[in-house]
Amino acid sequence: MPKQDHISLTPFYDVCMHGDCPLAASCLRHIAFETLRQTETILRLINPDKCTKSKTCPYYREDKTVVYARGFTQFQQRMFPQQYQTFMSICMGRFSRSGYFERRRGVYGIPPEEQQFILSALRQAGVTEEMNFDSYEERLNWYD
Repeated sequence: MPKQDHISLTPFYDVCMHGDCPLAASCLRHIAFETLRQTETILRLINPDKCTKSKTCPYYREDKTVVYARGFTQFQQRMFPQQYQTFMSICMGRFSRSGYFERRRGVYGIPPEEQQFILSALRQAGVTEEMNFDSYEERLNWYD
């Protein structure tokens, strides 16, 4: 499973400049600050007075990797037509039509919460067989 660290970091990410914070080494906001300050002219800085420099800081984001899924193109082939229609309707109700097809094709990574929803939709449609997404990748959880 490929690991991607700074792939989804944008120049508009909210950053924290508190290098003296005990959590700075594991905080994505500070890691982003150190990364973006070398390439960007303008940064989106979190008000330093609003950071608590502790685990209770509302802006702290741990630098743990999360497993994202990409695509589920083989699901339709492994279901009965009525099951697929039910599954697709449930998913479109949550993601919209274009959102459903973007996820199905693997346009972007599907976060764990959405993976659980999609697998739950399979069960609601009557699918009992174990199904896996097309591929998986580990990434830092910058936004979810």
